[in-house]
Amino acid sequence: MATEVTQVLLNAQAVDGAVRKHAEESLKQFQEQNLPNFLLSLAGELANNEKPVDSRKLAGLILKNALDAKEQHRKFELVQRWLSLDVAVKNQIKTCLLQTLSSPVPDARSTASQVIAKVAGIELPQRQWPELIGSLLSSIHQLPGHVKQATLETLGYLCEEVSPDVVDQDHVNKILTAVVQGMNATEGNNDVRLAATRALYNALGFAQANFSNDMERDYIMRVVCEATLSPEVKIRQAAFECLVSISSSYYEKLSPYIQDIFTITAKAVREDEEPVALQAIEFWSSICDEEIDILEEYGGDFTGDSEIPCFYFIKQALPALVPMLLETLLKQEEDQDQDDGAWNLAMAGGTCLGLVARTVGDDVVPLIMPFIEENITKPDWRQREGATYAFGSILEGPSPDKLTPIVNVALNFMLTALTQDPNSHVKDTTAWTLGRIFEFLHGSTIETPIITQSNCQQIITVLLQSMKDAPNVAEKACGALYFLAQGFEDVGPSSPLTPYFQEIVHSLLTVTHREDAGESRLRTAAYETLNEVVRCSTDETAPIVVQLVPVIMTELLHTLEAQKLSSEEREKQNELQGLLCGCLQVIIQKLGSSEPNKHAFMQYVDGIMNLFLRVFACRSATVHEEAMLAIGALAYATGPDFAKYMPEFYKYLEMGLQNFEEYQVCAVTVGVVGDICRALEDKILPYCDGIMTQLLKDLSSNQLHRSVKPPIFSCFGDIALAIGENFEKYLIYAMPMLQGAAELSAHTSGADDEMTEYTNLLRNGILEAYSGIFQGFKNSPKTQSLIPYAPHILQFLDTIYMEKDMDDLVMKTAIGVLGDLADTLGSNAGSLIQQSLSSKEFLNECLSSDDHLIKESAEWAKLAISRAISV
Repeated sequence: MATEVTQVLLNAQAVDGAVRKHAEESLKQFQEQNLPNFLLSLAGELANNEKPVDSRKLAGLILKNALDAKEQHRKFELVQRWLSLDVAVKNQIKTCLLQTLSSPVPDARSTASQVIAKVAGIELPQRQWPELIGSLLSSIHQLPGHVKQATLETLGYLCEEVSPDVVDQDHVNKILTAVVQGMNATEGNNDVRLAATRALYNALGFAQANFSNDMERDYIMRVVCEATLSPEVKIRQAAFECLVSISSSYYEKLSPYIQDIFTITAKAVREDEEPVALQAIEFWSSICDEEIDILEEYGGDFTGDSEIPCFYFIKQALPALVPMLLETLLKQEEDQDQDDGAWNLAMAGGTCLGLVARTVGDDVVPLIMPFIEENITKPDWRQREGATYAFGSILEGPSPDKLTPIVNVALNFMLTALTQDPNSHVKDTTAWTLGRIFEFLHGSTIETPIITQSNCQQIITVLLQSMKDAPNVAEKACGALYFLAQGFEDVGPSSPLTPYFQEIVHSLLTVTHREDAGESRLRTAAYETLNEVVRCSTDETAPIVVQLVPVIMTELLHTLEAQKLSSEEREKQNELQGLLCGCLQVIIQKLGSSEPNKHAFMQYVDGIMNLFLRVFACRSATVHEEAMLAIGALAYATGPDFAKYMPEFYKYLEMGLQNFEEYQVCAVTVGVVGDICRALEDKILPYCDGIMTQLLKDLSSNQLHRSVKPPIFSCFGDIALAIGENFEKYLIYAMPMLQGAAELSAHTSGADDEMTEYTNLLRNGILEAYSGIFQGFKNSPKTQSLIPYAPHILQFLDTIYMEKDMDDLVMKTAIGVLGDLADTLGSNAGSLIQQSLSSKEFLNECLSSDDHLIKESAEWAKLAISRAISV
């Protein structure tokens, strides 16, 4: 096989499906039967300049895919597989890869660069291949241009693959020197400069020490700024990408350069090609993000408190920055479609303007208003649309007091423009801006209402009329109505929308039946808005919501009766089923939460459940996430009566719990198990063996997505709470799982924000499990079976208290568990709690918390502990 690998690789790219399939199977067989030779053959193919480019490229791609995968469990397997290969084999492969960097074929060099980085990503953290970086850098200055370019590209990919703590500072310095000199190349080789600039982008994360040194930082910044002026557009774009990365990684080091950067970015935005101009705007968006985060974290207002490490770059640049961004709003494209995902200069400018408004608040308003007033009535649609977009962009950030008077003047004008402006782009942006007005300046927290009895009817009339407009305009009108309804959520027994409720519902349903409802997300927007209108409605309109039930049921039935669908039609059918199940979920939650409405709704429950079961049945191997969520709502609404559906529903519940691939479905199903436990209580018992077996199997699998673990642990608590002492037989399986996860979640201090957030979710799930188990066993003669686990639980509470990184939710649940422990185990817990390292400190901290829920839990825990100690 090794000798004929070239032909097999070429056949694997053949147009003929049969030839291609046979070649793919041959490659798979070779890989399974003799992995070392398979990888050597691929590396040899890639390195051989006599071979065809296509076979070399595919060889490199397969080699890369043999080293890395997106799924964590698969990636782990591939890493272990590589590490277990014979050292001589690995060395041969690595020699081939390094040889390929000097190939005259650009595709071969580029592929080799990526594969070398993948190998480095595996080996460098294991302290293997220590000579790699040195060998890449050893004679980089003497190399021919094409080899230098490939070497710099390899260094860039390497920096992307490995963590900064794996590379020593001496190597970091040499990498940065090589990269910066490559950017500064005098021989004028643009390929080298581009590779170097892109490599710097990836290497910036390694440059902490270098950015702390004034001279080194100055040199790097000078070279980057010079590269933004390169004659080559790709180099300019890559240089601005470096500046964007520097703005977020080294914000606090930017002061000496900010004036020059403004000059460079302003020139690029006004004069350069779009890919470059977009990155120049992105620099200022990134600065906004940094300053918003700093000001939120430190609770600072704009008084320039010296304690706040904020340099107020945006505030200082405001007089020049805002006009520059406003100019971009007039550069719309005639055929732009805001829903096709294409990002253009006007969109980037508007987005940045929105971030500026969030950063500086009221200060942005006087700089924007002259532009709006000047352009809002101009004959050129670009000027009217730009003015509207500017207004919509700044509605989040400035205070309602500053904006309300302006909005009150503008509202009538905008309602007229939405129905009468001749240009679809202007209408689209106007509807979007109205949505932003309703989102940020309407609701119970706003002192001066924008929407009054006198203008409410006009607003609704205009929005409903606009739902008949082009799909993009109708979709934004739905969005505006969504926020309008949301603002009236807590207005009491009667809502200003009540007189128009039936008309609104009818109009939204009409939109879902439009022939063009598949365009611009229109059908989805109409259902989402219908859901929000129902969710925020009052009891006055409940009879109309009840009438909506059979209408949505009929729609769902139609999707089930469709015959012989193509794959594209089936995809659309699945999407529509999801929307209809989501709509029924909201209706069930609305009607099921109050007794009078619930009574009128109950006549439909059997029919709804039957429809959901049919939705599951037509998907064979998978479960519909939205239908599962709706069943959770139905279980809550029907309570113990849900038991009659369990024999038929259970197989789909099990199917959802087994669905590793669609982990969101698995997580939702776990949540629904909790809903059913609360509804059925001990009537869930006949199904618990199957459910617990599947949950434990999930936790034991390395294929399980980590986000599913916290809800599974929480679900243990729901089951224990429902079946009480009957949970005893599961303790020997569940408790070691909880203990293992608890140990894993400890000692994560210093982790990044994402890991800290996940750790808090995991801890909360574990604590909810403990809480449910203790409460379930309370007053049971089998309470004794929990005593052996108490020391470990207290140790877990001690650990998370000592680490000082728990969020408020974990704090509340943790102090609750301490109380549950004392309450359920009584005197058996009293002495253990007294011996605990931090229980007393933790309790006192919670008792003095500003959060009333934490305080409430702590007061209850204090009572339970004092009872346990005094027994």
